[in-house]
Amino acid sequence: MAKRSAILQVATAPHRTSAWPLALAVICLVVYASLYPFSDWRDQGISPFRFLTAPWPKYWTGFDVAINLAGYAPVGFLLALSVLRSGRVRCAVIVAVLSGGLLSLCMETLQSYLPSRVPSNVDLALNTLGAWLGACVAWLLEKMGVIGHWSRFRARWLALDARGALVLLALWPVALLFPASVPMGLGQVLERLETALAEALADTPFLDWLPVRDIELQPLVPGAELVCVALGALIPCLLGYCVIRTAWQRAMFSLVMLSTGIAVSALSAALSYGPSHAWAWLDLPVRSGLALAAGLALLMLPLRRRGAAAFALLALAIHLSLLNQAPASAYFAQTLQTWEQGRFIRFHGLAQWLGWLWPYAALLYMLARLSWREQAPGSKS
Repeated sequence: MAKRSAILQVATAPHRTSAWPLALAVICLVVYASLYPFSDWRDQGISPFRFLTAPWPKYWTGFDVAINLAGYAPVGFLLALSVLRSGRVRCAVIVAVLSGGLLSLCMETLQSYLPSRVPSNVDLALNTLGAWLGACVAWLLEKMGVIGHWSRFRARWLALDARGALVLLALWPVALLFPASVPMGLGQVLERLETALAEALADTPFLDWLPVRDIELQPLVPGAELVCVALGALIPCLLGYCVIRTAWQRAMFSLVMLSTGIAVSALSAALSYGPSHAWAWLDLPVRSGLALAAGLALLMLPLRRRGAAAFALLALAIHLSLLNQAPASAYFAQTLQTWEQGRFIRFHGLAQWLGWLWPYAALLYMLARLSWREQAPGSKS
């Protein structure tokens, strides 16, 4: 009874919910997608609120309706869930809908200053409706007891301070949607960063200050590629080990994460090169790297949580160092151009930015975690 009471106490702790940071992350993605490409801002000589009284557009597609509903449904769901987890059940849907509607109103208003974007009262209505639908789903799940079951599951499986790790783990599959030159290889930014800095500093005296490499970036040899794949697949497993309580729970989690990484990588390849090439990336070095990742994940099951964080930090440092010493091939660069300018323009580069930034966010999280004191003295640390 004492153990059950402790689990229930942890499960109902309102300040440890992951819904708030996830809601913030989704709101940032919505803002990015709404204001992309963030260029050519100007006053077009019309009231920014004129779209509210404009006639409804004559032409629209089912995709437009679906994307506006789907874009704000997670916002409403996570905001309502955040309010529900804080104990304010009655106002959860109202707060989520008002917040989603206000966010949409701000985005549509700001689009009035972007010539490449068209504000729309239909978009505002659909966005608010999407937030309402998401909030209703959260409220319904709470009434059905699903949220309570999740809270008890989290209390049994995860440490008290698991919120940051859960957010990163939830974003990892989305980051993998961006095609990588090395499977599981997120964070390859050095070559693009150098090019972007050179373009930004062109025709200025600061261009001479830009460090210049003595040798060109060289493609990874199969052994280095194997290590990159292994570390890229192992890092989310170690991230989970930082907050998961027992060895058998970690084993189940690592199996789920490795399977998810393989499935999402296949989906990314299918979207990039066509369904017939969904598994073309799974060559011998990649298969060997995945097998090595599974073996390392198994060997590291007994690690204490701080030890898992230390190994994750080391794995991130080696992974990013190896990956950023290799260039992107010309064929891969053409694929990226397809993503950025062709069929994936509706993503507005969101998966691309996640693919670039996720490992560096995880790096900062690991550094911060190693500097924290354990919050639960009796738990495995």
